[in-house]
Amino acid sequence: MYVWSIPPCEDVDHNGQENGASSRTRTQSECSAASDDGNNAGKRQRTTSQQLLASSGITAASPPKFVSLEEIMKAANGMRDMSLVHQIAVDNDFRLQQVDPPTNTLHKAVKESMHKAFWDILKIELNENPPSYTQALRLLEDIKEGLFRVLLPQHSKLKQQISEVLDNDLIRQQAEKGTLDFRHYAQYVISVMSRLCAPVRDEKIKQLTEMTDVIDTFKGILETLDLMALDMANFTIDMVRPDIIAHSVELERKKFADYLAVQPDGLQHTRNWLLRHVSTIEAVPSNVDRNSYIKHLTKKTFSEACLDLLEWNAQNPYPETFMLDEERLSNIELQTNRLIIAGSILLITGSYVGPDLQFIMSFKETIKEHSLILLQTVTSEKDLKNTLPNIAIQIIKDVKQAQEKHGLPQITKEVEELLTNQIVDLTNPEHRIRQLVRQRIREFLLQIIQSSTAAPQKVPSGLTTLQKELTTVAGQFLKIISHNSSVFCNYYYDILDNAIPKN
Repeated sequence: MYVWSIPPCEDVDHNGQENGASSRTRTQSECSAASDDGNNAGKRQRTTSQQLLASSGITAASPPKFVSLEEIMKAANGMRDMSLVHQIAVDNDFRLQQVDPPTNTLHKAVKESMHKAFWDILKIELNENPPSYTQALRLLEDIKEGLFRVLLPQHSKLKQQISEVLDNDLIRQQAEKGTLDFRHYAQYVISVMSRLCAPVRDEKIKQLTEMTDVIDTFKGILETLDLMALDMANFTIDMVRPDIIAHSVELERKKFADYLAVQPDGLQHTRNWLLRHVSTIEAVPSNVDRNSYIKHLTKKTFSEACLDLLEWNAQNPYPETFMLDEERLSNIELQTNRLIIAGSILLITGSYVGPDLQFIMSFKETIKEHSLILLQTVTSEKDLKNTLPNIAIQIIKDVKQAQEKHGLPQITKEVEELLTNQIVDLTNPEHRIRQLVRQRIREFLLQIIQSSTAAPQKVPSGLTTLQKELTTVAGQFLKIISHNSSVFCNYYYDILDNAIPKN
């Protein structure tokens, strides 16, 4: 089970200290980096409160600032870098993938036309008498560069060998003398690729060795080299992932600060989202340390606000600090909603089949699996309304089969009708059981977020059958929340610090 918790800000003096003749500044606490490996990001560069406030637009008294196009483009490029690093840090399954132009688009048509023209020219040149190798020489040079891209640093001898065999001057001389064996070079390239490729590409290499048409062979070589380059890039990401995670917090803070520098108020939506969860905005009691009070309030408010992200109203702008995770959180929201319905179906079914069947684990597993399979196509309340009648039919079938298997009396027509109606009625968001399951899952997630220890949290009553699915969702959610807290806790602190009246 996942047992991460949100990393707290360290205890520091937020009131500031005199430093010789320098003006008073308040040094913000540094947040410890969060990762599932438990890696420490090391010491973080400290940022003054005034700098944070100025970049976030929290203070209204600052003079207007004008930014150049160069600054805006730099910030935009920085956000793209930040997005890539962020994805690698929070998503263990992140992989680079090939992207082809969409079908029936101009981009796709142009790409296919250019590729066809290249291979047509190559074929014409090779069929000439004597053959012409202008296009072939370009192709072999591209292939040599492709092989270099998939070599590791320790492959220095192999790189030298490839350079010698695919020497452009040597090949050109062979072409001029009419002794160039194009197929020989294809076989050599394939042999090198077979030594370098990942096991997943073995079948592709085997297909290349069996090809007889030289044009098709070289087409396949280039396609496979592209795949191998992708494999190498993903392998490199896996190797450096711990370092990326260790430094991602510092990098994301810097890139986000650059982004805020060109925004009039780059934390407007974050502020609105966070302050919605502060019940009363009152001055800190005189007998309480303000710094500790604000830190405690920040963690509590942030945790509660994060649950909003799993029931987000699409009409409201997303918090700027979560803009890189909007798609991931939407997917977790979808998974959570499906678990709420599946949990409701389990509770409803159990109440109608009686104790002889409801405590049989294999029966509950069957109900869960069939419910989740049918819910995979549900992405909206409209989809749910159309799907629940089919789920009800399947559940009735599962109940009857289980009763027959265990020698239990079959449910009556009356009970069957009541059970069907209860399942179909789950289309109502205010359904009593649906609301109960929703609340239990929210409390489960909140306990995990707020927990300051690594102790496993108890799965909600009545939902133990969904333990695997719930812990998976909780783990995905918590990893995003923990990382976000590490990066942006200074901003959250400042938002609440400025909202709470000073004594």
